[in-house]
Amino acid sequence: MRAVLTRVKSASVTIDGEVVGSIGQGFLILLGVGPEDTEKECRILAEKALGLRIFEDENGKMNLGLEQVGGQVLVVSQFTLYGNCRKGRRPSFVEAAGPELGNELYEKFLAVCEELGYPPQHGRFGADMKVASVNDGPVTLILDTDQLMNTPRH
Repeated sequence: MRAVLTRVKSASVTIDGEVVGSIGQGFLILLGVGPEDTEKECRILAEKALGLRIFEDENGKMNLGLEQVGGQVLVVSQFTLYGNCRKGRRPSFVEAAGPELGNELYEKFLAVCEELGYPPQHGRFGADMKVASVNDGPVTLILDTDQLMNTPRH
């Protein structure tokens, strides 16, 4: 699994002109699922992401986590995180999980976030979504379970 995590002042996702998820300060997480991912990767990625201390303390150091700042989470599915741009001008998405597995693990990731105490706002898997955010910092991190688990697959 891969995630692009951005520290935000606010973020929202809109589908067909309707805001379906919105947060104040917290994390916007764009989530991609690979074909070999399992529920194990969901838990590892959620625990790592939600445990990050990337909010500034009174000394301006990134030392505070979501809990300390009362942060929220918005999760948006993003299969394009598995886009391969090595050849040609059009990305290939064959390295992304198929829709059935992608949706299953996206939903599982949402459930793990809630279990960990951060019920996420979210988009809708497979929908055409408009995502807006006010980035804070900006602070943006890339998380990949292959690296977190130290088990490269490619």
